Amino acid sequence: MRHSDDRSGDLLYTERVSSRRTEALFLALMFLFFLLFLWLVMAGRPGALAAVFFGLFVLFAFYALNYTTLTIRLTSSSLKLKFGIFTWNVPWDNVAGCCLDDLPPLLRYGGAGIHFMSVRKRYRASFNFLEHPRLVIAFKRKIGPVQDISFSTRNPDEVLRLIDEAVSANQAAHIL
Repeated sequence: MRHSDDRSGDLLYTERVSSRRTEALFLALMFLFFLLFLWLVMAGRPGALAAVFFGLFVLFAFYALNYTTLTIRLTSSSLKLKFGIFTWNVPWDNVAGCCLDDLPPLLRYGGAGIHFMSVRKRYRASFNFLEHPRLVIAFKRKIGPVQDISFSTRNPDEVLRLIDEAVSANQAAHIL
């Protein structure tokens, strides 16, 4: 959806992406590991395995709470991705290019949430849900070890067009 203004004064686009399947998976795993933990404790065997099950319960509880919605915000100065408590900001002057993300199947279906991986010898951060298409942005300058960032969107063509326009406008502004 397009907007003419925002608190920052220049919001071009915002989108909230979520996945009921991903949320259901995280909740099911959270409950499974909690039940396994309870079973061991009630059976009088609260050892290392119970601690592992409790740790997995906490991990999937965090996933269920944190990875419910990915918020995409494009302004005239940057792309902002927010996944729960994690935020990534990409200024347009650091964008070398943007395209549809074409990953090998093992990496494409490697999980939902935030992942870090190497793709074609480039280190990437990925903010994604499995069932939505993704865009990938190549950086001009690394951000730490990260050279690319990919993210899920329901509107890849529209977001790609807006990113291309924003990057072109940024480049034109720096030429003048």
